[in-house]
Amino acid sequence: MMLAMLTACGGKDSGSAPADTGSDSQQNEPAPADTIPDAPEGGGTIGVCIYQFTDAFMTTYRNALQEILEGKGYQVTTVDGANDQAKQNEQINTFITQGVDALIINPVMTSAADQIIATVKAAGIPTVLINREPTAEQMAVYDKLVYVGALAAQSGTMQGELILDTANQGDINGDGKISYIMVQGDPENIDAQLRTEYSVKALTDAGKEVEQLNLTRGDWMRERGQEIVANDLAQFGDQVEVVFCNNDDMAIGALQSIQAAGRKVNEDIYLVGVDALDAALNEVQAGNMTGTVLNDAVGQATAAVEEMEKLLGGATYASGEQSVYVDYVKVTPDNVGDFMK
Repeated sequence: MMLAMLTACGGKDSGSAPADTGSDSQQNEPAPADTIPDAPEGGGTIGVCIYQFTDAFMTTYRNALQEILEGKGYQVTTVDGANDQAKQNEQINTFITQGVDALIINPVMTSAADQIIATVKAAGIPTVLINREPTAEQMAVYDKLVYVGALAAQSGTMQGELILDTANQGDINGDGKISYIMVQGDPENIDAQLRTEYSVKALTDAGKEVEQLNLTRGDWMRERGQEIVANDLAQFGDQVEVVFCNNDDMAIGALQSIQAAGRKVNEDIYLVGVDALDAALNEVQAGNMTGTVLNDAVGQATAAVEEMEKLLGGATYASGEQSVYVDYVKVTPDNVGDFMK
């Protein structure tokens, strides 16, 4: 885990009219410990906004948050945004009206960051944004705001490295190029953008020629991964050498279509995902996925609570020092046992 950052001087920001809505940066040295006041004892009330409960990774994340916060004596209410930014806006405003002590928000839409930040700043509520990162400029307007996440470019790079680590470096048919399909999450999401870009960049940076056969939006959903890969295999057949999926849920769906088409992962096709969900770990161990990348939900939840407690204790954050990152980790058949429960 790489926890970066912190805190700077400065008084409490005041107002700017409220608005509401959504939002996933880099590592700085922490300020001296004596500048970070102790968090108050006796707990408090915490509102947690999750973009969508049906997301497998965010289910692991929110369960970890709930367990950690309740273990520390906080009263926690967690709400489902149902992938609806307007609904999440209402939830944030309701929490503010109820007088929660702090908010942890996983925005539905990254593009809604300005509104969310304006809302929490106007209310003076210490806030931790998770999983979907605003820009440093957006966060700089409020010094009681911090982002906790992971560097999406790192996860994409690791996906590409998983392919480069195979015996033929992804060129199964030996024609001198790696032909792939990309199953993307939500293209509005910065994680989806960077995983898509950097997975392929890892190949080209290694001097490999690549051919994109198709790129399709899968919205992080297993059934969409299955549908997309079924269509692509029907269209491109044996041309498909690598299937990149922006997350494991889509990769599990992709695997179903790969198997239905009579293809064999790690023999005539490669398949990689991100998150290291239990289901994906099982498939990596069984040889049905080439690998995945651990997106450390528990580590990020732990860091989010730590940063929240610093804010509750009176810490403030300087512009450009408002992001904390937890490292991704490559998961391969050789080390998958280390990550299985």
